[in-house]
Amino acid sequence: MVRDLIGYGREGYDPKWPKEAKLAIQFVINYEEGGENCILEGDKGSEHLLSDIVGATSYIGARHLNVESLYEYGSRAGFWRLHRIFTERSLPCTVFAVGRALEHNPEAVQAMMDAKWEIASHGYRWIDYLNVDMATERKHIADTIQVHLRLTGKRPTGIYQGKPNVNTRRLIVEEGGFLYDADAYNDDLPYWNYDHGKPHLIVPYTLTNNDMKFVSPGGFANGDQFFSALKDAFDTLLAEGRNGAPKMMSIGLHCRIVRWSTNSHCRTHSLLGVH
Repeated sequence: MVRDLIGYGREGYDPKWPKEAKLAIQFVINYEEGGENCILEGDKGSEHLLSDIVGATSYIGARHLNVESLYEYGSRAGFWRLHRIFTERSLPCTVFAVGRALEHNPEAVQAMMDAKWEIASHGYRWIDYLNVDMATERKHIADTIQVHLRLTGKRPTGIYQGKPNVNTRRLIVEEGGFLYDADAYNDDLPYWNYDHGKPHLIVPYTLTNNDMKFVSPGGFANGDQFFSALKDAFDTLLAEGRNGAPKMMSIGLHCRIVRWSTNSHCRTHSLLGVH
């Protein structure tokens, strides 16, 4: 896996967005609840990432009931709040959907389909694939495709594994049915990757314009801070677009994280385009 530290360079690139738009915005809802680490799923320990218990550690060989409950809030309540906010405004979005999480909540899957949202793959499990062997990861990619086919009637065309390893993109390209992957954060525009024998589209995601900072050390304390960060990014990228260099801005949301009243207030204003 070769690093590219140059990208589009000084001259940049005009993606020629539809209707001559100066900035393309992608809202992403990460649907992960039920796909995280849990010994009930055969994992060695409990989940420890991206919950209200900042700094949590994995309970090896045991369940972390508080973390499980915080995740369950996302699928039981947080998802439906996000669903209402987006559908009331007829706003399109992409769902990064963990296959196992979809299996746990077919009603949510149907709601995504009814809203005509893009349901992209977020892997079969929401686990770290760093030390997962190629055969297992290949099977997980195949498994999540089958989940999509069974629950939505079609396979996903995009994939964001989230916690990939050096083999992940090769496996995605070899599988052959994905139009793009989002396992990159290195540009404000999509680009082509040629590492594995044929052109493969990368649509970079974001860990910057992302609600995960609510549950990260030194991150957001309230919705106003999140909104201010989004506004700064929006204003900067829009100005570049108006100067002849259109860009893309992704905004990452999680059902269990963006759920408090302050966050909802921020999110509503962001969706309405108040800036």
